[in-house]
Amino acid sequence: MKTIGVPLALSALVLFSPALPAEEDDVFPGFEALMTEQEFEAAGLGKLTAPERDALNRWLIRYTAEDSQVIYQENEEVIQAVEEQEILSAILPPFNGWWGDTIFKLENGQVWQQRQGGNYPYRGDPKPQVKITKNFMGFFRMELVAKGKVVQVKRLK
Repeated sequence: MKTIGVPLALSALVLFSPALPAEEDDVFPGFEALMTEQEFEAAGLGKLTAPERDALNRWLIRYTAEDSQVIYQENEEVIQAVEEQEILSAILPPFNGWWGDTIFKLENGQVWQQRQGGNYPYRGDPKPQVKITKNFMGFFRMELVAKGKVVQVKRLK
């Protein structure tokens, strides 16, 4: 299997999730916020200066706007990386819905928090299945699989 470079890998993992409608406060958060600490260190990005990190972020934005669809449509590795962006798990009880800044503890050990306002009272399976995906700007959304309800989230752990 051929390896792809850091910029292409970053772009593939961050920018090719199925496009969702952009929200008013969705702005590009920068690659630092989109990567895990381990990914950031493994890529050696901690060595970059602030201006170099800014330049990389500007490149990612330009790349998204101009070049990415061509590579996505023609590169099997990129397509596979995109498909692997989906997280499937279950919310651990107790779960009664969300109210503004709800924290969600998942069966897979991850912890997520609601990142935008909104309420959804929930009644149903005490351990509902969820699907977490990333939109084209790098923001995450969590969907209650059985109900089809969606909340914008950010990962805490």
